[in-house]
Amino acid sequence: MTNMKTDPDQLDALSLQFEKQGYLILREFAPLPFIERMKASAMQDVATMREPLEYEADVKYPGSPESREGEGGKTVRRLRQAISRDPIFREWVCWPPLVKLLQKLLGTPVSCPLAHHNCVMTKNPRFSSDTGWHRDLRFWRFTQPELISVWVALDEEHLQNGCLQVLPGTHRMQFTEDQLDDRLFLDPDFFQNQELLKTVVTAQLQPRDVLLFHAQTFHKATRNYTDKTKYSPVFTFHGPKNSPVPGSRSAEFPELILPVQE
Repeated sequence: MTNMKTDPDQLDALSLQFEKQGYLILREFAPLPFIERMKASAMQDVATMREPLEYEADVKYPGSPESREGEGGKTVRRLRQAISRDPIFREWVCWPPLVKLLQKLLGTPVSCPLAHHNCVMTKNPRFSSDTGWHRDLRFWRFTQPELISVWVALDEEHLQNGCLQVLPGTHRMQFTEDQLDDRLFLDPDFFQNQELLKTVVTAQLQPRDVLLFHAQTFHKATRNYTDKTKYSPVFTFHGPKNSPVPGSRSAEFPELILPVQE
């Protein structure tokens, strides 16, 4: 957990930390003007219900409305295709200090898939849901598992409004079918998972803080128990030796290749 610098020694230290833990928290990393513009854009698109959207009712998680037609059924869970919504999101993913760090972690050049994440996650106070322990790669199809998601806080994020929680080191662990349920969530009641769940790290964030996590790192979030909607842009990245599997959903959209930073 650190304030970000881009000198070689700091990048080396962050790379070692990420390899060991499968996540990083960078304090006060994102520029404040970016945060303000991203939040204004997200709030406007939720208010106008600008497609493409994912609704809480679509995911059928604990706390979700039963259907789009029921009470809370049109509660937005995710603003999809964020990079196509407003230029600020492309500016953020191409911001040189972020790209320099991603190059250190993934290699050069870095690509941003537009098929996965590329969104603003929203948590509504009344109708948000609980997301169980999962890996993002459970439904993604890439030639290698080496992908990193970058989550930026536009608001204060804590347990009461559903901040992310992570299980350090799980990006390099193997799990049996018995440890997972039929939706590939980690089964919290299975005895082999009990000790692992004691290692949970709660990623409490302030606006401008950034969380990076490996696509194989188990993470979860509760619903929002406050009276204020939370907004969190998240984008995913991979390096030059990785690519989506042809014909899969992961290859449905083109990828954004980030400008190389020296």
